Amino acid sequence: MIAQLTHSNSDIASHIYAVFQASYKIEAALIGTNNFPPLSRTPQDIASSNSLFYGFYKGDSLAGVIEITYQDNLLEIDSLTVAPEHFRKGIAGKLMEYVLNAFDFSKATVETAVVNAPSIRLYQKHDFNEFKRFTPSHGIEKVALALDLSS
Repeated sequence: MIAQLTHSNSDIASHIYAVFQASYKIEAALIGTNNFPPLSRTPQDIASSNSLFYGFYKGDSLAGVIEITYQDNLLEIDSLTVAPEHFRKGIAGKLMEYVLNAFDFSKATVETAVVNAPSIRLYQKHDFNEFKRFTPSHGIEKVALALDLSS
């Protein structure tokens, strides 16, 4: 089941944080870094975020989270994480399909590490195309992908 999460609630923010921490630790290892900015987010950062959060539940367990911003027909996927015990069960794809169908957008964008092949494959499966590579100040080379429906 997918539901919008009331991330301003401290208990829900803590559940989101737990999924983020577990998933991002694995992504940091994949990238080969100890300095992975998403791992520095706190439950308080999540609770005070202006983003929208949607969760995929397996029973009572929060198995995956997608964080988005939506403004002026632009959908930005800010994070997409799945709890490691639920990897390779199609949860990330279901969360992607949910937000892509739930919002009326002309363009959707997402960024991930260049070496994060599983994420890039997922986005490409949903018709996202690479439009930029860059290296922010933290030093992890990133790729930006977009799904442009305006043309």
